[in-house]
Amino acid sequence: MPRQKTNSWQLGLGAEVCSEGVRFRVWAPKRRQVDVVVESMNGLVVSLAPESSGYFSGLVRDARAGALYRYRLDGAGGFPDPCSRFQPEGPHGPSMVVDPAAYSWHDAGWPGIEIAGQVIYELHIGTFTPEGTFDSAARELEELKRLGVTVVEVMPVAEFPGGRGWGYDGVDLYAPAHIYGNAEALKRFVDAAHALGLGVMLDVVYNHLGPDGNYVGAYSNDYFTDRYENDWGAAINFDGPGAQEVREFFIRNACYWVVEFHMDGLRLDATQNIYDSGPLHVLSEMSQRAREAARPRKIILTAENECQDVRCINPVDKGGFGLDAMWNDDFHHTAMVALTGRREAYYADYFGSSQELVSSVKRGFLYQGQYYKWQKQPRGTPITTQPASALIFFLQNHDQVANTLRGDRLTALTSPGRFRTMTALTLLSPETPLLFMGQEFGASSRFLFFTDHGDLSDLVYQGRKKFLSQFPSYASPEAQAQVPHPNAISTFEASKLDFSDRERHAAIYLMHQDLLRIRREDPVIAAQSRERLDGATFRPDAFVLRFFGQENDDRLLVVNLGEDFEYDSAPEPLLAPPQDRSWEIMWSSDAPRYGGPGVVNPCREDGWRLPGESAVLFKPSSSRPKRQKKDGETHP
Repeated sequence: MPRQKTNSWQLGLGAEVCSEGVRFRVWAPKRRQVDVVVESMNGLVVSLAPESSGYFSGLVRDARAGALYRYRLDGAGGFPDPCSRFQPEGPHGPSMVVDPAAYSWHDAGWPGIEIAGQVIYELHIGTFTPEGTFDSAARELEELKRLGVTVVEVMPVAEFPGGRGWGYDGVDLYAPAHIYGNAEALKRFVDAAHALGLGVMLDVVYNHLGPDGNYVGAYSNDYFTDRYENDWGAAINFDGPGAQEVREFFIRNACYWVVEFHMDGLRLDATQNIYDSGPLHVLSEMSQRAREAARPRKIILTAENECQDVRCINPVDKGGFGLDAMWNDDFHHTAMVALTGRREAYYADYFGSSQELVSSVKRGFLYQGQYYKWQKQPRGTPITTQPASALIFFLQNHDQVANTLRGDRLTALTSPGRFRTMTALTLLSPETPLLFMGQEFGASSRFLFFTDHGDLSDLVYQGRKKFLSQFPSYASPEAQAQVPHPNAISTFEASKLDFSDRERHAAIYLMHQDLLRIRREDPVIAAQSRERLDGATFRPDAFVLRFFGQENDDRLLVVNLGEDFEYDSAPEPLLAPPQDRSWEIMWSSDAPRYGGPGVVNPCREDGWRLPGESAVLFKPSSSRPKRQKKDGETHP
């Protein structure tokens, strides 16, 4: 197939192959002289010419893709390129020249994706498969397609130190981590996904850089600022002296992944720690330029934002960042309390009640400006006209699984019935669902915090134990002694998926497939409309959601997270079927095929009897219900 056409966007930084050789360009405003040393050309040294705004550039004739090089700054050292496209020996080694045009794409005509209708699947390349590479992950994409996933969200792959890690301590933001494969391997992964009709998003970190292997300070003192507090070290300077070129570095990085790797979107990590008090926030500018760079393809941009600031998803022309969706931590937190009964640490402000769950589905955030005791300040912002698809619901993600003592999955923390019930609520709600790898088959493997930090390993271990000690049950000496050491290879190995769980836990896997099929094919559920939905509670652990369709073609989801519940009189209008119709079961979490005890219709002539720990989806019958005669009654 012909190579996909792209616009005229060019990176304009780092090493770029041209007809005469390789052109190098780097921003180094604190230096008077910059030389490029091409190690694979017998150590050839070429001085770069200064440009305006602190840039240096020059041509190395006859250099080719694959050449290894470093920069010498004011005659000293050998530093990797801040815009290196590949670090074959890791962040401390030489940079490699990569020709982005060398790969022949097979996704011509791929239109990209929009947020509506998506099912996101978060995965970590290093633990998703036994091999832990881009190529091995690509072999599993067909199974994700069969499951019903539409978008694969890859945890950060920018080059980081060591042989294993989550990727949030990346230091070479333009270089795919060499432990997973080279740039072409990542492109093959994206290409294979597009061939199956799957989109690919990349998790990117623009709120800090990792402490080990971070050399940008050798080139400029303007990358970081102490004007803002940051949870992970020095904040990035997006609005102070010298910030313009720092902004360019990060904005071009977003465009780079979208253009050169055909990414269908980006997930922006911890946006609450991306600070900019200027007239146009860097995220607003980034969203505009990334979309422009992607044209004619459509992309989606999502955010993690602990503050739950709706500014993330508001349009740029209304003061927002122009992103498509953001994670909803409130839903996760109340769901976890409902499933486990534990209200420790950041779960303390949630009750896990049916009202909270109904409000999450109808109104998005639970905290929209109310006082939040855990942080001793107001939390959240109002959700008004934002679509349901702009809020991402999840029961598991990399952080929340790892933020337990042993990295336990949800199936180890709650009952099978409650797990099935809450899964149904998550996947049938109008919001955009996100699954964490292995969730779909009740993975037996854990997911732990793991690193390979060398000298920093003990500090990281102590920091991890301190973080977990915010949970009183994890703060005891006995519990602290059981916190797995992040640097231990066993911690990493324990986090790898075991795909044989797909067969061992086939019932859970089948349930996810069936629910995602309903979400995709049923027109009422697929509409993803908060506006055409209402809910009511029966008791603290039981409730109903009604999805209003066209011409009374409604859907009814009845959820009971507690024990069996008789609701004989049922004075709740949402339970009433459309006129001249009755309710018939469309799906039940109690089906034996899902490991359930067997389906009993909770909707009876004399009222409702909700089985414990169950969810049932109804649709209207196709014919009028037959009225049964009462004892002694005659008909004319």
